[in-house]
Amino acid sequence: MLIQAEKLQAAVLQMLRSAGTDEALASVVAADLLEANLQGHDSHGVQLAPRYVLNVLEGKLAPNAGAEVVRQEGAILVVDGGMGFGQVVGRQAMDLAIEAARNTGAGLLALRNTHHLGRIGAYGERAVAAGMLSLHFVNAVSGPPVVAPFGGSEARFGTNPVCIAIPPAVPGGRPLILDFATSAIAIGKVRVAHAAGKLVPEGSLVDHAGQPTIDPGAMYGGGPRGALLPFGQHKGSGLALMCEILAGALTGGGTNQPATPKDRGIVNGMFAMVLDPARFGDLEAFRAETAAMVAYVKASATAGDQQVLVAGEKEQITKAERLRGGIPIPSATWEELCGAAAEVGITRDRLGALAGI
Repeated sequence: MLIQAEKLQAAVLQMLRSAGTDEALASVVAADLLEANLQGHDSHGVQLAPRYVLNVLEGKLAPNAGAEVVRQEGAILVVDGGMGFGQVVGRQAMDLAIEAARNTGAGLLALRNTHHLGRIGAYGERAVAAGMLSLHFVNAVSGPPVVAPFGGSEARFGTNPVCIAIPPAVPGGRPLILDFATSAIAIGKVRVAHAAGKLVPEGSLVDHAGQPTIDPGAMYGGGPRGALLPFGQHKGSGLALMCEILAGALTGGGTNQPATPKDRGIVNGMFAMVLDPARFGDLEAFRAETAAMVAYVKASATAGDQQVLVAGEKEQITKAERLRGGIPIPSATWEELCGAAAEVGITRDRLGALAGI
């Protein structure tokens, strides 16, 4: 089914409010999930809302918690999320890092003990909106690992995303937002494919016996679980390990190894660097050089019928399409939304009315 963005956002907002979330905070989370869908990252969109609601009901997510500064020394910030909504405490923590970058030229953020942060590109977008550039490394420390290391067939990592964000080269222009999982595809994309009855790309998965497969049932079929593969073989595997060290060991939030407590909901850690480009030299020269390089890349002859796109461009194309035509929601995802809504007193008919279906 296709659902208009504002209607779907209203439905998710009501679910979160009914689960006990303050309206202002619920609005932040609902808007973040919808933005992920609009940009084509359905793995980080409304399909997560049922899990969020259940985590609140199970006491694994503190819906109204905020960011707490544990330590601040110059540019360095250590922040505890109190297991609040990652979309809320992540933004609060980023604002502190941005302010540090304004004051000192850099903000070095260690964020720990937060519920799912969602689409990491959102934090890069927040940095560039303030005129900053940023780098982000994220890990997940609750639940079983889902990504095998290079050369292995047993999962050891989360999907451990990396994001690099560069502000627009010209006022009003588009920023460069590079945001990717260190796995071949995000685990949420496997779940979306399974819900939609689709296959995943070759080279994305192995089954429980370590054999290559394109069936998302290897992860969500109810039997012995397989594993995602890292992107770029040793390159993705190496980056995933560095995310564990930077986002887990350095922040104090823990790494995804057996001694770390499991079954705590979705627990993320993030190490982020926010930098003020004006402190490194001539800001106009930086912008001009960035613009020239982007133009040079996009002027490349195309391969077949492909387009040359730079980081963040595909997401903006998808967003324009989905604002016009609506957001595709698989029937299995809708059923999960209805099931979670019922847990907080919202009937199927009421949820459907909110979503305009």
